[in-house]
Amino acid sequence: MAVLSRFQPQYEAAKMEAANYAIQGAMKYRENHALIQRILQIGYGSFILIGTWKSLNPKPKKKDRDAGKKAVAASAAGASSAATDGRKEGTQLERQTREVEEADESGGKRGKKGKKGRGPKVEVDALFFARLKKLLRIVIPGLRSKESFLLLSHTIFLVLRTMLSLYVADLDGRIVSALVRGQTRQFITGIIWWMAVAVPATYTNAMIEFLQSRIALAYRSRLTQKVHDMYLSDATYYKLGNLDDRVRNADQLIAVDIAKFSASLAECYSNVSKPILDVLLYNFQLSQNVGAEGLIFINFLVQGSAALLRALTPPFGQYAAEGQRLEGEFRWTHSRLIENSEEIAFYRGQATEKGAIERAYFSLIKHVNRVYRIRIGHGMVEEGIIKWFWGALGLVICAIPAFVKIPGVKAGDLGSRTEAFVTNRRLLLSSSDAFGRVMYSYKEVAELAGYTARVSELLGTMEDVKAGKFDKKLVSSASDPEVAQLLKTRGKIVESEDIIFENVPIVTPAGEVLIKAMSFHVSPGMPTLILGPNGCGKSSLFRLLGELWPCLGGTIHKPKPADIFYVPQRPYTSLGTLRDQIIYPLTATEMRARGVADEALLDLLRVVELEDIVGRFDEGFDAQTDWSSSLSGGDKQRLALARLYFHKPKFAVLDECTSNMSLELEKKLYSHAASIGTTVFSVSHRSSLWRYHTHCLAFTGEGTYTFGPLDAEKRLALQTEKETLEHKLLGVPKMKARLAELQAAQKEQHSRPSSPVRDKSQRKF
Repeated sequence: MAVLSRFQPQYEAAKMEAANYAIQGAMKYRENHALIQRILQIGYGSFILIGTWKSLNPKPKKKDRDAGKKAVAASAAGASSAATDGRKEGTQLERQTREVEEADESGGKRGKKGKKGRGPKVEVDALFFARLKKLLRIVIPGLRSKESFLLLSHTIFLVLRTMLSLYVADLDGRIVSALVRGQTRQFITGIIWWMAVAVPATYTNAMIEFLQSRIALAYRSRLTQKVHDMYLSDATYYKLGNLDDRVRNADQLIAVDIAKFSASLAECYSNVSKPILDVLLYNFQLSQNVGAEGLIFINFLVQGSAALLRALTPPFGQYAAEGQRLEGEFRWTHSRLIENSEEIAFYRGQATEKGAIERAYFSLIKHVNRVYRIRIGHGMVEEGIIKWFWGALGLVICAIPAFVKIPGVKAGDLGSRTEAFVTNRRLLLSSSDAFGRVMYSYKEVAELAGYTARVSELLGTMEDVKAGKFDKKLVSSASDPEVAQLLKTRGKIVESEDIIFENVPIVTPAGEVLIKAMSFHVSPGMPTLILGPNGCGKSSLFRLLGELWPCLGGTIHKPKPADIFYVPQRPYTSLGTLRDQIIYPLTATEMRARGVADEALLDLLRVVELEDIVGRFDEGFDAQTDWSSSLSGGDKQRLALARLYFHKPKFAVLDECTSNMSLELEKKLYSHAASIGTTVFSVSHRSSLWRYHTHCLAFTGEGTYTFGPLDAEKRLALQTEKETLEHKLLGVPKMKARLAELQAAQKEQHSRPSSPVRDKSQRKF
């Protein structure tokens, strides 16, 4: 007690000094209340803008930075190696090795419970915004573009709607105040103004929806045009599906995912920018009414709960990307069934195909149900925080003017307090709704990240494919050092009047070496027959000739692509008229520009003995139908040859294209091809075609080949003799078996004891 009494004077002095400082601080605060409020308002607005900017430009994670450093180091090493050996392009094997290593580092590992990874995780991170910026440069090409004008108009209407909301909040308070005070005239005036505001408000809302739809459509048009320009040039549509494994459902990505990305991007603009603007304006007005201090304190609580909600939000972007992938798989199984329906029907394979389709569907449904279950818990947490917790904080804010004396705010009667409460309540509800939309928009942005990843994957893959960089699963033999070295090389393609292969390897996209080095020379007027078993490299040769596959070595001399024509066993029929089937890929306008009339097309149909097809339809050459199903196999082959005669190329590849024709018509068609100056490469097992060729390129099927002149008569004679001998050799086992039976019977006969009667009769003779 003595100690306490000794320090009592100091304690009282300190308390008095603290009270004096508090009073002086309160007086200074009251004197500079307007300046402090302004500083707090500016700081609060800056806090929201900076926080939004940081969220839209996140820093890359440590793992991503390390991966980026590794990628830079790998690129530098690759560049050094390329400078050494004179190569500019990487190999499929190296790309696959890097991909496997990255997959192992970034999520390809099995989880703790041994479950397989679900692929790369899609997040709202720096990678997402880098992809989005690249796509934005496509959909908004410039400040003077149509898309920029639409965005500006959309922004004006969004701001106008916010200003109308502020006016309506103030008008609502005045109407309720007039009602409480019993002021009939002010109440009726307020109702009239309320109805008047409905006209610009409804127009503004309608225009916002209209402009959002127009923006989404404009985005889709720009992006689709960009994709079509890349996809439908340089045979990218072929290479994407046959030389690369990264994009399996290009049709799904182009027709569905681009549309969803465009709609999601248009929605995100209004669902992110508009709520942020609303939060700034509504809270600014609230700070004027209830003071910035309490508003900022409660907003810190809101920010904390929002951070908790973000931490508890599942990766909806990854779920959206996975859902779209499974949708594509399900659609692809149906497309595959339609494409191969005839073969499947002949095999009666509907049960097997049904199983494959149902597996794809159940995988999709399993994923969707899993997402729905996750949304239950997330929805409860989300609504509890946004609706109930934030609602309680809102009531506290609205009650501040009633219980706390705020400098600069006059204390009024019951009507004034009611007006202030209703106005603040409406502003708070609008602000809470805006902040809630900001929080909800995070989920929409996450889904946008999924669509962005899918579309970016398509564009990135097409860019790699057009640059000759393919990512294909290789066969096991590709790991051989000699094969790996072969895959690193790139050959040359030189335009020439002849077709010359100089040490060109025949290698499949999967890395299977069919022929290590092929060399031959075919000049115009040297029709060449291609022979060999299945899988030996015949079709691969023509894919190299058509520049569908990359040349991995040597030099290919060939005419320009327009001078080489391909006629397969199952010819392609395009959409359009009968005329379009003959002149494909030209259009009717281009045909007439060349001075070609329909009579010339009819002459070509007479050559292939198909002139009656014009009379089958009332529209003649303008008839349109599903040509792939309305024509027989023989008709389609003859129509394809008419197409060949129309274009008159220097070289033509005929791949079993006369299998459904008679020998007489076959002779006529080959003779006409020679008469128009077309040198043919024929792939056929029919010996009747040999007489129309002067040279033969024969594949053995064991990695070797022969090329040289073809003596058709001698080869036919040898073939006939061979077939005769083979026929006789087929009977050798039967003759040997019969000889063995006769020898056994003879041996059995000699081993039996002789009969006396038989011996006597034999002696008589």
